[in-house]
Amino acid sequence: MSRRTSHHTKLPEGRLHRHIGTIDERKKRSQDIFSHLKTLIPREEATIALRYHNPWELLVAVILSAQCTDKKVNEVTMTLFKKYPTLDSYVHANPRIFEQDIFSTGFYRNKTKHILASAGIVHEQFLGEVPRTMKEMLTLPGVSRKTANVVLGNAYGVIDGIAVDTHVRRLARLWRLTNEWDPKKIEQDLMEIISKKDWLHATYYMIEYGRRYCPATKRDHSACPLSTFEH
Repeated sequence: MSRRTSHHTKLPEGRLHRHIGTIDERKKRSQDIFSHLKTLIPREEATIALRYHNPWELLVAVILSAQCTDKKVNEVTMTLFKKYPTLDSYVHANPRIFEQDIFSTGFYRNKTKHILASAGIVHEQFLGEVPRTMKEMLTLPGVSRKTANVVLGNAYGVIDGIAVDTHVRRLARLWRLTNEWDPKKIEQDLMEIISKKDWLHATYYMIEYGRRYCPATKRDHSACPLSTFEH
């Protein structure tokens, strides 16, 4: 008995696999989307919101930002970076005290473990300097490709990929630039259709758009400036 087909294929986890077009169609769609984004959001505002003074502090801030707002992280690091002014101060930090210092960012035990362990590795294996390659960054505890892309791109100008956070994941799917749910696969899809010179800032244009115009709430998307790309 034949089955009826549709544009949506049921995935094992119950999510829909939509038709999103060929790579050339997605490339054209991404070009149109980012052209609109650049008119909506000034270039100087499509940038990282976390505050830091050096690559190590940026790494700390990005680790703290997991499941936490950039605003809250900046509030915490304003004091934290004064209390721990050098890499050595993290190497010799008391974990229990450090947990309390970052408590309000959430998941403070895991974040403490990752930050202090990374401090030791950076100090011992990388001569006190945060690594400059993706391969080396991924050897640090708790560092994903997203974290590595943010640090490498903003601290060193090393562009190895596209940082996929919750805004990027949600909007990339909403705009039919990808059908994937896994951040690594979403990143690969986006890297295929976005020019490498735009990889770093693509993340921040999407984050700002999500914050200003299209928050992650159930609502009518017809008012979104880029609603035409959602169908």
